[in-house]
Amino acid sequence: MLSNPSPETQDSKTLGRKLVFVVTEDWFFASHFLPMVKAARELGLAVTVVTRVRAHREVIEALGAKVVPLDIERGSLNPITMGDASGQLAAILKAEKADLVHCIALKGILLGGFAATLAGVGRRVYALTGLGFLGARSDTVGRLSQRAIRLLMRSLQTSRTHYVFENTDDPKLLGLDPMDPRVTILGGAGVDPDILKPEPLPFQPPLRVAVVARMLWSKGIDVAVEAVRMARAKGSPIELSLYGAPDPSNPKAIPEEALKAWSAEPGITWHGATRDIAGVWRDRHVACLPSRGGEGLPRTLLEAAACGRAIVTTDVPGCRTLVRDGVEGLLVPPGDPAALSEALLTLSGQPDRVARMGEAARTRVLDGFTERDVMNSVKELYRSLLAS
Repeated sequence: MLSNPSPETQDSKTLGRKLVFVVTEDWFFASHFLPMVKAARELGLAVTVVTRVRAHREVIEALGAKVVPLDIERGSLNPITMGDASGQLAAILKAEKADLVHCIALKGILLGGFAATLAGVGRRVYALTGLGFLGARSDTVGRLSQRAIRLLMRSLQTSRTHYVFENTDDPKLLGLDPMDPRVTILGGAGVDPDILKPEPLPFQPPLRVAVVARMLWSKGIDVAVEAVRMARAKGSPIELSLYGAPDPSNPKAIPEEALKAWSAEPGITWHGATRDIAGVWRDRHVACLPSRGGEGLPRTLLEAAACGRAIVTTDVPGCRTLVRDGVEGLLVPPGDPAALSEALLTLSGQPDRVARMGEAARTRVLDGFTERDVMNSVKELYRSLLAS
């Protein structure tokens, strides 16, 4: 557990005040938002995390936060279920005497925003970490869904509501200006550059490419597979490693049978989930994420960049926030395996360029995308809200 915050980091506006995070899954909070707990604790805030508890309670509590279970299925928007959960959450907010509620992701915002209204908590942070498969759709259904989300979030807005985004595209989808004083743009989840460090690139050839992500159709895993098939058919010995597990709560989860079938093909291996991120990039040349859209700012790209690896990703919100085409890596259109294949073929013949892009990616992370950068922005936000 963290030691007590030092007096110089606190003031009367934050010391002893209560912050409650609302997030649907403990694994998601543990993988992306622990820096926010650290920031809150440095301010002297008492922190409670309300979430569905699975296997990450201890890592959250180790930072000095209290964990309160709230069991609700992330993939469900059933009004009856949501109403019941909101009532339970409102009771928790009252019991915790919350001064500030920080709601994470769309489900957490809808659930936490309604509960905060019931509990009479006006200070709220709505952190939209991308729009997921809804953001990836540009058809009529996608546009109508985005409009409905915009209206719902506005109905849950108070005069002391602040919005947090991970790129400058998502605020516009909600009718907000990225420069609006109610909006904060964070450098994603932030990474610790002292833990994730560059290692020498492996000998080349072959060009070793990895996708580290949840195994979802929306992440473009199938596009990466097809792109490598096409490259290998042209005689290039490119190897693709897939790291990640399907997400059963996500409607875009790839069946395990498909992953195993791909893994049986030459040059393609599905490894399942991994915690050894540094080890993945130590043995690879290029990070790939052919997302179809709906991203906030993918942590997997931040991790690869911190490790000094070139990135090939799609020209969609979030991905293009970090990667500038031709600098830290290459951008290709979403859903285009031929374009992705050509990008990989280009890099397979330019090892010096791969190295330069990796160095630029590391430099990019150090300029506003570190864990400390995120913590400082969050501390400023909490101070401002609690002073209002």
